[in-house]
Amino acid sequence: MTTEPTTGASLDALPAATTTPGALLGALPSSLPEVRRAARLPAGFAAGAVAAGIKARGGLDLAVIRAIGGPAAAAAVFTTNQVAAAPVQASRTNLAITRPAGRGGGTDHFGRAQAIVATSGCANAATGLAGLADQVAIAQAVAVHFGVDPLGVLSLSTGVIGTRLPVERVVVAIINLATAGLPSTDAGFLAAAEALRTTDSVTKLASATVALPGPDGAPVPVTASGIAKGVGMIHPRMATMLAVVLTDAAVSPATLHGLLRAATVRTWNQLSVDGDTSTNDTVLLLASGASPAAPIVPRSPEASALGTAIEAVARSLARQQAADGEGATTLITCQVSGGRDDVDARAVARAVISSSLVKAAAHGRDPNWGRIAGAAGNARLGEVRLLEMAGLAHADACARAGAPAFVDPDLMRIAIAGHLVYDGAAGGPVAFDRAAARAAMDVPDVLVRLDLGLGAGTGEAFGCDLTEEYVIENAEYTT
Repeated sequence: MTTEPTTGASLDALPAATTTPGALLGALPSSLPEVRRAARLPAGFAAGAVAAGIKARGGLDLAVIRAIGGPAAAAAVFTTNQVAAAPVQASRTNLAITRPAGRGGGTDHFGRAQAIVATSGCANAATGLAGLADQVAIAQAVAVHFGVDPLGVLSLSTGVIGTRLPVERVVVAIINLATAGLPSTDAGFLAAAEALRTTDSVTKLASATVALPGPDGAPVPVTASGIAKGVGMIHPRMATMLAVVLTDAAVSPATLHGLLRAATVRTWNQLSVDGDTSTNDTVLLLASGASPAAPIVPRSPEASALGTAIEAVARSLARQQAADGEGATTLITCQVSGGRDDVDARAVARAVISSSLVKAAAHGRDPNWGRIAGAAGNARLGEVRLLEMAGLAHADACARAGAPAFVDPDLMRIAIAGHLVYDGAAGGPVAFDRAAARAAMDVPDVLVRLDLGLGAGTGEAFGCDLTEEYVIENAEYTT
């Protein structure tokens, strides 16, 4: 079990031997709580997994997570891909039906949930009404055999697009899982994480704890814990890959949704492996209310504290996904300061880690700052929905959607792995020890730092290098 760094990037501080001016562009500070890479199942949930025969190579491929104390508050963000998979359609519908009357709508996905069913090895995307019927049948089986309302079942699927789920085998596996009983243990949650995996080389886990007031005002621990899968077909648009985050906090669905949206903007929407947004991208956040902490009031300090735990978990999972990108050898973290606002800074960070040229340079340990500068200059803001998620008013979001992020090369500074390589205010290119910079890049996690010199905006994004192995793996994915 390892501890996720908590000071902004994997490079918490530049190496002590670094004496170049690049030390002035160290990692951005962070106030997020410590994260443990461990499966810690919060109180109020049970989880387990079984082999259903979906994956051709065998292994765990069906997971169920259940809220054991009654319906949990639930919130979600989903893919913006117009070829939305059947599990996305089914989950959207159920959340809309269970959403509190008069609250939310449109892309505000929150409500109540009693169970999550996840399958891997088949995306059940682009399968038409038959595929949707398959997904509903699986949710119905979970409802019957685990004793929950079918409208309270949320669905996740991942795998090859255009194939249908083997419903009969899945139902048998659900019956077997229900008969054995779901454990309320960390081991059950770990099994669920393993069942999510397809081409992932490692299981992705993260957990954080914050202290919130109990009924008598004394602090009690509240846990947020997450699992995720995803190493390819990942690009920042509304959500990426599959993730489940659970907490034992007592919080309303609407408040939970606000916390998830804010965390997603700064983490999963800042993640890119290959520039492709999947048909199945889903992040689910459930709150059981089983902690002895007092119920969370919207926009309170307690809500903010819970939000930091959720964001810390989301950030760790996103970084694990980028580091495990298909064929990847290097995690690229780009941190940007000095933006006109956070929206601009995040757009620049996304542009840098999404650049194929930057990704290739990182693989070759080439401190080619020109590619970073070019990517920054190409940065554009996202679509209206993404900007609204970031907190912009609708009119402002409409006005800025798709617009270039503001970058002035005469003010910008760039550092790669602790080496200052460009300083616009000092004339541009900076003489630096290229061999030392290459050596500093020869690590599993490379930090790229930009300061735009325009304001107080900050942002970060996570990507990975582009390798020959990525092409080989995706050339043979379905065979």
